Amino acid sequence: MLILTLTFAAVTLSLSLTSQAQTETVIYNFADETGHNSPAGPAAGLVLDSAGNLYGTTSYGGAHDYGVVFELSPIAGGGWQETTIHTFTGGNGGGAPKDGLIMDGAGNLYGTTSAGGDSSSGVVFKLSPSGGSWHESVLYSFTAGADGGFPSAGLILDSAGNLYGTTLYFGNISSTCPDGCGTAFELSPRSGGGWHFTLLHSFHGTDGTGSHASMALDSAGDLYGTSTQGGASANCDGGCGVVFELSPVTGGGWHDIVLHTFNGPDGESPYGGVVLDASENLYGATSEGGNLSDCSPTYGSGCGLIFKLSPEVGGGWHENVVHAFTGGADGAYPGDYSGASLTLDSLGNLYGTAAAGGTAGDGVLFEFSHISGGGWTETILHNFTGPPDGDEPACTPLFDSSGNLYGTTFVYAGTVFEITP
Repeated sequence: MLILTLTFAAVTLSLSLTSQAQTETVIYNFADETGHNSPAGPAAGLVLDSAGNLYGTTSYGGAHDYGVVFELSPIAGGGWQETTIHTFTGGNGGGAPKDGLIMDGAGNLYGTTSAGGDSSSGVVFKLSPSGGSWHESVLYSFTAGADGGFPSAGLILDSAGNLYGTTLYFGNISSTCPDGCGTAFELSPRSGGGWHFTLLHSFHGTDGTGSHASMALDSAGDLYGTSTQGGASANCDGGCGVVFELSPVTGGGWHDIVLHTFNGPDGESPYGGVVLDASENLYGATSEGGNLSDCSPTYGSGCGLIFKLSPEVGGGWHENVVHAFTGGADGAYPGDYSGASLTLDSLGNLYGTAAAGGTAGDGVLFEFSHISGGGWTETILHNFTGPPDGDEPACTPLFDSSGNLYGTTFVYAGTVFEITP
């Protein structure tokens, strides 16, 4: 376990901006659905099964306007077929999912909703395929008490089948967090059926307030995540956010460590989570911060940035800013309000989405790759131009085995897109 030290260095890495020929195809446009009850607003990434089918969520729309789970299946000869496999009602089964899905080896889908449930505080759900249809099971319904409430982040699954996630509110109630600062939890399958809920940690402000993104799991069983607000910095109203680690303690329980507290110029409001490389460096994005005179000079909030946290010999972590966005051709507001994280390939290249900026101001899909001798090069893989191409991409990019990238855009009902090298 690493001991906390807070370090920050001004970054002198070289960075250049390039463009690269890619083919973007809108494989589904939710605006093409008919009727006011059509699903809309995909605000998260996708998951892919072994047959090449894509699965995702919409945050609203559907028959009850609480969102749906959809499937996109490739059609022989070209094109895709959309099927709504589950419609949320906002009742005991949940509603308004804010993040994407995960899939286990048996093809079951798991996710969270920010609304609905027995206490109207959100649920963890499972969708199981059966006889050509899907069956929903509510694994846990939050009470808006010590367990937390209103989960906005997705889940992760370990090799033993345990689920881990976070909630946005409740847990510790204090003057710092009158609605609670949120919690981290584990759901474990019981041998006789059902699931056991374990509270791993209640956040209390200085160690974070409100997590919007899925956590990451390392080989030792440690969990890493971000909180959008909180931390010790006074440079942001409510704090600029933190990166945290939760480590299992021998004999039981979990230990919480703040690995980095953002202060504005080095990042602010990390809505997305972190990813780990082979050396267990952490990479992520903040939706604000960086060059504070860019994007919103009146408020001094900046356009967001990409960061790297590296473990130091002897303990602690060191932050480097990979790139501070300017709001121009390079993009702005990565992962803005969506919980979208970066994707890391086997060569160490980073992929992500920025909700604004680019040539048309409607957002970009970007890649950051290493430069020989140090530094990074940003490549814009696609500039979004508004309908029907898509506007405000806010997703974690997904690779298939052929190197194609898939993702979603949110506004104007939303789209699902494919980027082909």
